[in-house]
Amino acid sequence: MPEQRNHKVSIVGVGSVGTAIAYACLIRGSAGALALYDTNAKKVRAEVLDLNHGSQFVPHCTVSGSDQLDITAGSAIVVVTAGAKQHPGQSRLELAATNVAIAQQLTPKLLEMSPRAVIIFVTNPVDVVTYAAAQTVDAPPGRIFGSGTLLDSSRFRFLVAQRADLAVGNVHGFIVGEHGDSEISLWSSVSIGGVPAEQFRSDGALVFDEATRTAISAEVVNAAYEIIEGKGATNLAIGLSTARIIEAVLGDQHRVMPVSSVQRGAYEITGVALSLPTVVSAAGAAEVLQVPLAVNELLGLQASATTLRSAQDSLDL
Repeated sequence: MPEQRNHKVSIVGVGSVGTAIAYACLIRGSAGALALYDTNAKKVRAEVLDLNHGSQFVPHCTVSGSDQLDITAGSAIVVVTAGAKQHPGQSRLELAATNVAIAQQLTPKLLEMSPRAVIIFVTNPVDVVTYAAAQTVDAPPGRIFGSGTLLDSSRFRFLVAQRADLAVGNVHGFIVGEHGDSEISLWSSVSIGGVPAEQFRSDGALVFDEATRTAISAEVVNAAYEIIEGKGATNLAIGLSTARIIEAVLGDQHRVMPVSSVQRGAYEITGVALSLPTVVSAAGAAEVLQVPLAVNELLGLQASATTLRSAQDSLDL
């Protein structure tokens, strides 16, 4: 008989982001079992009930929850969203100290209970938190990684598609570096229906001139701030993007995604976690693909790495 794959996914922290991830997984059929953990017992029980009450309308998935961390035992994937939330006007890096401490405490316990699990951090600032978590355990490279700039890249592709008046599936492009203010839009490799962005025309006129590119890049950087100011948190799109990462891991899909992992020499960057196009498989974040970069993009990426390294140094990481 073929080996049965483990499709249990645990979510640590069931605030607005953790709940959105669980809901996205349930609707998409991303996991065979979901286990929710939160220190607030009444909240986690309520979320489990609410999700289970919709089980008739989604692919089969068992949903359980507890305020005891051992609910996560035996997971194939553990997604960590636990941490202080970002407030209006607050940068992701300003959250660092509190959420790094939480990640350092949680990671060894999670791997003790699920020794073969891939751990995906969503907690902000995701790059610094991912780096701190990876340093606490002796896990294979890439087994611990962060959601990184996958959502930023989705925002980027949406805005490019909107400006081109095409479906977003026709647009390919990445945001790399920090999931935050120093992130870099890789305009030199953006493709719109196979046409490079700098050559894309509508009614004979170039669509993506320098001013348009600058405005779109700024809108991507500021998107989270606008959403947080308007409704208090970003949760729905990060729920969907995290569910997509989960599917890539559980399905061993070897999907290229801009996720955050500890870098080991790509573009001469080491000792820091940031996002680059990465092969995501059952092993976690695997090979990093070094796409050709324009000079300004390479300099921006290295500056982003310096920003993150400074944040790590300030926390003695």
